[in-house]
Amino acid sequence: MLTLFGLLTAVPAVLALHLLEPELVLPAFSVLLFIEAAFAVIAARLIQGTRSADDITLWDLAGGFTLIGCAAAVLGEPDQAALFLTEQGGPRQASSP
Repeated sequence: MLTLFGLLTAVPAVLALHLLEPELVLPAFSVLLFIEAAFAVIAARLIQGTRSADDITLWDLAGGFTLIGCAAAVLGEPDQAALFLTEQGGPRQASSP
């Protein structure tokens, strides 16, 4: 399960690095990690595994994805997130200081 989530994180991250503009990578990565955290929570609710403190559970993965997604969102600037969510190439309004 850990390998599957690792691949689901690495492949889109590499694609985002190559396909998106540099200022859009952090917002896209943040959204990706929040979506993966949601999938990990759904999988953890559906799969009731053995409870052991020594193993990494899906709940741990969901928490890690959320933490890293929040860090990526904090490190990115609001203008970058707005640019990611709006239409690319369209006219942008100038912001006043």
